[in-house]
Amino acid sequence: MNPVRRLLPAALAFALSAGSGAAIAQESRLPDIGSSAGSILTPAKQAEYGAMTLAQLRHAGYILDDPLLDGWLRDVGMRLGGASDRPQQPFTFFLLRERQINAFATLGGYIGVNAGLILAAEREDEMAGVLAHEIAHVTQQHVLRGVERAQRDSLPILLATLGAIIAAQQAGGNSSDDATSAALMTGLGLIQQRQINYTRDNEAEADRIGIRSLANAGYNPEGMADFFQTLQSVVRMNQGDERSATPGYLQTHPLTLSRISEARERAQQLRQNGTIGTATVSTPNASRSEPFLRQPDYAGSTSNTPNPLLPASLRLPSHATASGETGDFGWARERLRVLSANTPAQAIREYQQMRAREPLNEVQRYGLALAHHQAGQNADALRELTPLAEAYPGNLWLQIAMAEAEAEAGKTAQADQRLETLLARLPNHRAAVLSYAKLLGERNTREAGVRAVALLRPLLGTGNQDLPFQQVYARANEIAGDPVRAGEAWAEAAYLGGRPEQALVQLNNLKKREDLDYYARSRIDARIAAITPIVLELRRQGIRDEDATGR
Repeated sequence: MNPVRRLLPAALAFALSAGSGAAIAQESRLPDIGSSAGSILTPAKQAEYGAMTLAQLRHAGYILDDPLLDGWLRDVGMRLGGASDRPQQPFTFFLLRERQINAFATLGGYIGVNAGLILAAEREDEMAGVLAHEIAHVTQQHVLRGVERAQRDSLPILLATLGAIIAAQQAGGNSSDDATSAALMTGLGLIQQRQINYTRDNEAEADRIGIRSLANAGYNPEGMADFFQTLQSVVRMNQGDERSATPGYLQTHPLTLSRISEARERAQQLRQNGTIGTATVSTPNASRSEPFLRQPDYAGSTSNTPNPLLPASLRLPSHATASGETGDFGWARERLRVLSANTPAQAIREYQQMRAREPLNEVQRYGLALAHHQAGQNADALRELTPLAEAYPGNLWLQIAMAEAEAEAGKTAQADQRLETLLARLPNHRAAVLSYAKLLGERNTREAGVRAVALLRPLLGTGNQDLPFQQVYARANEIAGDPVRAGEAWAEAAYLGGRPEQALVQLNNLKKREDLDYYARSRIDARIAAITPIVLELRRQGIRDEDATGR
């Protein structure tokens, strides 16, 4: 199938999301009062388009699903969302594996963050500043007003252009199709002109409200301005290069000296006015509530550690002010460095280059160990991890990494004991449960499957939109001897992975089983009824999953 046609669902969702970093922004002449934004799409429909965006990005291979990273990003995002001016707004935060510096918001409160943005950040409050900005785009209805503009005159252009952009990214940034290239160039020119005309008011408002949310959540409000300064340094380094060298975030979020100075002035005003919030900081080792309390990312250090992704000339002086960070930023950033690398060998080379400049710190040694584990070099992984895990026995990131490396090295008893101990301390912790259940599923025994199902069952209530959960739950039921539950979970995994037509085929085949009881048949019928309209809409647009239909 033509890759542009296959990715049109994602393009549709992105086009509808127009206001905040993905497509068209609000026209500055539109007044805030009297806008029809909010009446265009119901909240339920907005959530449907947001979920559609996420699913199709997964289908295209852009999403990085990792329980540990997802949990950390969700904790930061929900904390900011709860401190925003619309705490009742639902949000979904997700990671893209791309190393380009970018982030965007779309309908339904779905907010995506590229790996490159987190790798470029020096501290968690810098990354949180970007999230707070994107949250403000949602709460101020910039996205919905972008839909209003898009529905009036721009949707076809965006559909074609965004489909071309995604297709070109799949091909490594180079399109071999002349028509695709033409659509890309034409669409980019039109979109860029609209951004110049329409985004300045939105960006100023998102900065102003975002900084307030950042402070209310207990973060250092200067984090936003600090990250803007980092981006400005990247731009200066890339001057004279092609547009592709400019961080994607700046292509949709124009940056000026006045914007940086205004952000810093707002942060200083918040400090002077004493409007700094108190946020609860939850870590594996502590739960406390203090304003701007910095939890160390690892012993003897804070997240002010110089960022090895940036050359020394671009590293900015860190502020002495402590902030209410989660304490997990360093571990998350190094895990993300490894999982976003093209290959484990590339990640290992990155750490070797860091080590050639200066000794690796604890979180970097953790990252190197993960890279060795990903490369199948478990002895090397355990050599790096063992002293770290002994020094910090309560650290969730290290304990899971140790267990996974031990299991791969054939030390299953040690791995099981480690994870059982971890779950005794953190019952039903999503990342720990999924890691343990996945290891059990790889053993391919009924006993392991039964144990995995027991571990996963308490998470069923929150797993309906959780792709990693559905995949692990499907495998656990499969080897535990429950093909019906396994089939339902595999269908959900297909649906969440952007393959609704495949999910429908799987459910209809499952429905033919003669051993279905009343409850199973009812569940399957309900899912068929929910998924069928989505499949029909995609077909109406001329988009089919040929792998599912065989046509």
